[in-house]
Amino acid sequence: MTVNVAETARPPSNPLDVVEEIVGANEWAFDRANDDELVVEITGKYCDYRLFFIWRQDLNALHFSCVFDARIAGPKRGEVHELLALVNEKLWLGHFDLCQEDGVPMFRHTILLRGSRGASVEQLEDLVDVALNESERFYPAFQYVVWGGKRAADALAVAMFDTVGEA
Repeated sequence: MTVNVAETARPPSNPLDVVEEIVGANEWAFDRANDDELVVEITGKYCDYRLFFIWRQDLNALHFSCVFDARIAGPKRGEVHELLALVNEKLWLGHFDLCQEDGVPMFRHTILLRGSRGASVEQLEDLVDVALNESERFYPAFQYVVWGGKRAADALAVAMFDTVGEA
């Protein structure tokens, strides 16, 4: 009889316990409805963000979403989808998405933890840092498309423009 090594391995600890420690240390508002879900609210440079952490022990996966405090109206969604495709080409981790139900843009990423003892503080801090940095970096592009009436490629070019030095 063959023993499946994965079945005998200790499952990873719940990473939401670690997330809750990080959130508490940063004094961010949060709600933990149950053992598998945690919601955090953070104020960014351009808008407020809601961070959703969902733990799926059966998959040993932590799903993360950083949701913008913005809604995209139906007529703008086609151009926003084009922008999403262009923006996602620039990312190393995660991706941007648009919730079809309510038109809310978000950054999403899932961490698989099978074979590990759980997520480290550093991994979770990096996850939040990457999401917030990318959201802040590309938020203006969304605004240029939605409120400025710009084409996706033009909005992305403006958002990617990095200034050098100080004025």
